[in-house]
Amino acid sequence: MKNVIKIGFFALSFGLFAVACGGGKTETATDSTATAASSAIDSAAKAATTTVDSAAAAAKANVDSAANATVDSVAAHH
Repeated sequence: MKNVIKIGFFALSFGLFAVACGGGKTETATDSTATAASSAIDSAAKAATTTVDSAAAAAKANVDSAANATVDSVAAHH
């Protein structure tokens, strides 16, 4: 009778151990909040990059036209 109780206890403890360890199963969890935040940050960064690029192009055009005007005025005086 004692052996039956020992074997039952061993089987129960082994079963609990297997369940607690997950049986070697691996799962990858995804965080939907982090994914949504990441895509919002990416789209904001793209919009900011576009704005900065267009402002830089406009500033470059202004500098180039000012430089050309200065070269033209210096050439006209000589």
